[in-house]
Amino acid sequence: MGFAYIIEHMEEDDESSKVVPPWVELEYAHMRSLAGSGSQVHFTHLSQNSSNSLTEKFTKSGSDGQAEAVCHEVGVLDLIKERLGGDLEKVCLLDPKAEKELSPEDGDGRFEWFLFGGILGDDPPRDRTAELRLMGFPSRHLGPTQMTTDTALGVTKRVVQDKVALSKIPYIDHPTIRFNAKESVEMPFKYIVQNGEPLLPPGMRELLFEDMNKGFEF
Repeated sequence: MGFAYIIEHMEEDDESSKVVPPWVELEYAHMRSLAGSGSQVHFTHLSQNSSNSLTEKFTKSGSDGQAEAVCHEVGVLDLIKERLGGDLEKVCLLDPKAEKELSPEDGDGRFEWFLFGGILGDDPPRDRTAELRLMGFPSRHLGPTQMTTDTALGVTKRVVQDKVALSKIPYIDHPTIRFNAKESVEMPFKYIVQNGEPLLPPGMRELLFEDMNKGFEF
C-alpha cells in the first residue's frame, strides 16, 4: 500500500473559467501518476466549481496505474479530524524551511500522510507554506532548490515508498525547454530527470508554447 498525499490548494480559480487554471489541472493530474497505484492524492480547500471540475476529469481519465484522487472543499485540518482523529503527528509537512531532510526512514511508520502547499511554483518563491507551518505539523525539507508541487510529490514518493535517498534521485535545475531552433523557455524550478529530460506533466510543454506565443499577440 502507498501513502496519502495531501495538496492544500492555495491557488485562485481562473477568472474566466471559474475553475483551476489549465496548468494547475495538468500538474494535479500528473500527481496521480507520480504517486502510483495503491496511493491516494487528496486535494483540499478547493472551490465547489474546481472540486466538481477536477472530480469529473479524474473520473474520465480512469485510474490504471495511478493513485486514487479525491477532491474536497474542506481544508486539511478538517480532513485530518475526519480521517485521522485530529492527530497532526501522523502528517508530515514538506517545508523548505524544515530543519530535517526527508529520508527513507520517514516512510517506516511514523507518517501516514505527506502534506504539500498547492502553489505550483512561484518565481520568486513566496513563503506560502508558512500558512501550513503555523498549524504545528512535523516537517521535512527536500533540499534548497524550489520544485513544482508535482515534482515535490514525486520526489517524496521515491524517498518514502521506493526508499531512494534524496541525493540519489537524478535532477536538473532550471532546465531550458526548447520548442524549435529559435524558441525556448527556462523553467525556474528543479525537476526529476527521466530519459535525459525534465519530467513535466503530459501536455505542459504544449501549454508553455501556447502561453509563450500568446505573449507575442498584439
